[in-house]
Amino acid sequence: MFDVLVYLYETYWRPDACPDHAQLTRKLSAAGFESDEIQEALTWLDGLAGAAESYSGEQSTQAMRVYSAAEHDLIGEESIGFISFLESAGVLPPPMREMVIDRATAVGAHPIDLEDLKVIVLMVFWSLGEEPDALILDELFVAPEERSVH
Repeated sequence: MFDVLVYLYETYWRPDACPDHAQLTRKLSAAGFESDEIQEALTWLDGLAGAAESYSGEQSTQAMRVYSAAEHDLIGEESIGFISFLESAGVLPPPMREMVIDRATAVGAHPIDLEDLKVIVLMVFWSLGEEPDALILDELFVAPEERSVH
């Protein structure tokens, strides 16, 4: 599913640039993606679109997120740490954080792999028509073993 999401991000600059599901399914099949992977991604994207429609850019600087035990199990400590990092860096406001958490828990794999979570963060920005700044894009695309420690 995540390969399909990355392909969509790289191919379509905005969600409204994507064709309807039937045509998109054909294009993704032609690109070599498996039918079940395409359907899983499209279902996940429908959930993302619903979250984006109800997105409120309002944010409180006092917001603090307490994760439930189920969220800890589904998301995992490493991914929760990354979400906290993005939030503390000021690039993931609370409403977007909630979208990331919602879409991460919708994946079903637990705990979610950090690289998959990064794709989710990227897709949340994409769904809102926003592009993360260059430093965050680097963080989302650079594998941990390739990062330099300063």
